[in-house]
Amino acid sequence: MSRIAIWLITSVALIFSLGLVMIYNTTAAEIIDHLDTASLHAALVKQGLYGCVGLGLGWIAYSCGYEWILRHSVFLLILTTVLLILVFIPGIGLHINGARRWIGLFGYSFQPSESVKILIPAVYIHWVTKRETAIDFAAFFKLLAAFAIPMGLILMEPDTGTTILICTLLVALFFLTRIRLFYWGVPLAILVGLGVVVASQMPHVRSRLQVYLHPELDLRGKGHQPHQAKIAAGSGQLFGRGIGESLQKLNYLPEARSDYIAAIYAEETGFIGILLLIGLYASLGLAGIFIALGAKDREGFLLAAILTFSIAIQSFLNLGIVSTLLPSKGMTLPFFSQGGTSLMVNLIALFILLDIARKTEAVSHEQVH
Repeated sequence: MSRIAIWLITSVALIFSLGLVMIYNTTAAEIIDHLDTASLHAALVKQGLYGCVGLGLGWIAYSCGYEWILRHSVFLLILTTVLLILVFIPGIGLHINGARRWIGLFGYSFQPSESVKILIPAVYIHWVTKRETAIDFAAFFKLLAAFAIPMGLILMEPDTGTTILICTLLVALFFLTRIRLFYWGVPLAILVGLGVVVASQMPHVRSRLQVYLHPELDLRGKGHQPHQAKIAAGSGQLFGRGIGESLQKLNYLPEARSDYIAAIYAEETGFIGILLLIGLYASLGLAGIFIALGAKDREGFLLAAILTFSIAIQSFLNLGIVSTLLPSKGMTLPFFSQGGTSLMVNLIALFILLDIARKTEAVSHEQVH
């Protein structure tokens, strides 16, 4: 195993370990607050089980290889699109907090939209690298129209955060593959315009924007979460209150184990702890960049680059939301927050990066000998 692969694994392992500590920490506080010890380890065990499943799926992806994933990406995206339709069927899809994003199975749930973050970029990479002729506007527009189906379903759930993230990943790929600005700039402008119109009609989007601009107007409602997150992060000061000493996790800050877990971490570890966490994500991103730059082919380069960018941008968005620099979008912190599907998909992405690194190392050895 190469040094870069070890570097990547170590960064992810440290982030995941810190996340497990914080998940147990916040769960214990919730249990104590409700005077119930029956499910003290439930959230920790559940996250561990999702991690084990993610490792298994990641190992399958590693064994199949990134080339196989790219070749079968269209079929996998069609299958995922079917699952995106199933979330709207009562009895199969779960309706939680006003959204239909999950499919329930044996007491567990998974979110099909998470896998789209990998599959749409994979389909695009396979399409653009296998074309033998120049990319014309008609062919490019047909591809975007096909992508609009799963993205439209995700937007209907509603999940604007994931839709925006996928659009961002595609724009990054358009730059990397040097697609003419006219080809994607005009459709993107139309899409953004339509998105603004549609989003302006969605009550939850309007309320989130209003809360972002003026959280003090609704401290008992939508403004409560960002306001309490700011209190938690600010009260940590330089060195934090100490592990287990957070006050905001005592039922003051909702979603303390998922979207806003970084706020509790900041309260308990302070500015130094947040610097450590950001440093680990920077280390992960840097390892991914080195893997992309050393990839043996164009497919490997593009896939490694976009997977690394995906993890990095999700980390940036979550920490931006927690610090109230960005409006709330329900974005988890990769490998750190509680979130089963997100963890599994990110572990699959990790193993794909490891596969690209492995094959780069194999080619280097062949060249040496």
